[in-house]
Amino acid sequence: MNTVKIPMLDLGAELLEIRSDVDAAIKRVLDSTDFIGGPEVDGFEAEVAAFLGSKYAVGCNSGTDAILLALKALGVGEGDEVITSPFSFFATAEPVSLLGAEPIFVDIDDISYNIDVDLIESKITSKTKAIIPVHLYGQPVDMNKVMMLAKKHNLLVIEDCAQAFGAVYDNKRVGTIGDAGAYSFFPSKTLGALGDGGLVVTNNEEVSTKTKMLRSHGSLIKYKNEILGYNSRLDAIQAAVLRVKLKRIDEQNKRRKQTASIYNTALAAIPGIEPPITSDGFDHVYHQYTARVGSEEIRENLRNFLSENGIASMVYYPTPIHKLPIYSNRKLSFPNSERAAKEVISLPIWPGMAKDTQSVVIEAIEMFFGSKR
Repeated sequence: MNTVKIPMLDLGAELLEIRSDVDAAIKRVLDSTDFIGGPEVDGFEAEVAAFLGSKYAVGCNSGTDAILLALKALGVGEGDEVITSPFSFFATAEPVSLLGAEPIFVDIDDISYNIDVDLIESKITSKTKAIIPVHLYGQPVDMNKVMMLAKKHNLLVIEDCAQAFGAVYDNKRVGTIGDAGAYSFFPSKTLGALGDGGLVVTNNEEVSTKTKMLRSHGSLIKYKNEILGYNSRLDAIQAAVLRVKLKRIDEQNKRRKQTASIYNTALAAIPGIEPPITSDGFDHVYHQYTARVGSEEIRENLRNFLSENGIASMVYYPTPIHKLPIYSNRKLSFPNSERAAKEVISLPIWPGMAKDTQSVVIEAIEMFFGSKR
């Protein structure tokens, strides 16, 4: 039995490579005593906007807040309907409900696990105000189709990019295609902080200004509160760390793709498990490497087998949003999402994952399914 402990993500390995730069960045903040706002936050916002190709970037406290602030800044509120995917983390729908709007779910397609864009139009009503496409696991949604629908029906688009920082679709970074993009800097993300953090990007100056107001108690000038807002600021230490990591994000995503490619080749040769499928022109950055097996029973047996061999795995997500207790009274059914929730399994992946370490994972999967290379 293998005694090597293989986590889902080795944050320590990434940090080791940049520790001196991170230490210097943190020291810079400590020496300045500018802990809230200040040059580090301003610097990060300018640099991340330039990297993404967006006119404006506004840091905030979390990815959840980023969605909330973007929706609020764009005028989504009581009585509105917002179309999104039921196969995502609760934080995609939660801000919609918090604003008094109604999340309207559309099932996913079986290939990308992203919202089935061809089903969106059938859910549009006179109350529909916006669409939130989720770039799940790091793979972009077909945004050209989304934007065509949005233009046709005069709808807003807020991209949920929590798992897809740096991904490219049609020569544009995801998050810059719609009216606003929302990102999470939770430590496990492709661009992760050392704690919580989030970002809203937009090309609309008015939306940017309102987002800045909303994140700071509804004011741009201290003690001059103009609207009801929140306390949702990106702190300076996290901004400083993110500035260090931003310089390496394309290289880190490239390394994720290399690891994913090895998985893809190996798993394609193992009967019983399906590697993820990526359409041509869709730049998957593999925040999660998510494969699929034939049933929930097989999935749980595989997870137990991997665990017994010291290998972590995860299920993103075991319960679709529409089946969570808070929404379950609506009695909705989305077969593709419900089936995926029973069959998907995410395997360990991180930038710079050693091939020997990855081989241990692959060999364990081969052993489980009785396959040999």
